[in-house]
Amino acid sequence: MSYVDGFVLAVPTANKEKFIKHANEGDSVFMDFGALRVLECWADDVPHGTQTDFFRSVQAKDDETVVFSWIEWPDKATRDEAMKKMMDDPRMDPANNPMPFDGKRLIYGGFVPIVVLEKK
Repeated sequence: MSYVDGFVLAVPTANKEKFIKHANEGDSVFMDFGALRVLECWADDVPHGTQTDFFRSVQAKDDETVVFSWIEWPDKATRDEAMKKMMDDPRMDPANNPMPFDGKRLIYGGFVPIVVLEKK
């Protein structure tokens, strides 16, 4: 069964191009280590809620945009092995590919799909 890593983060809006460059470099590592698909999504139609919302989840500031991302893996074993390999991969070293956002406010987690609808 497939496995999904999900992420929500706040990126300074002025850093959009830097984020795209950072994501292209880093996301290629996920693909090299077995990911099936990686999506990085820039907020477009994201409402502010009255109790909870994406902005609050990452303490986004007025000059930041929320990014919603996920990585699809064939299974959890592939993902776990990839995560081990990435720790030693120089492409993932922040000195080589610095994060253009505050990583302390990134939220993430691994998920097991329970409903999958697809068009073939």
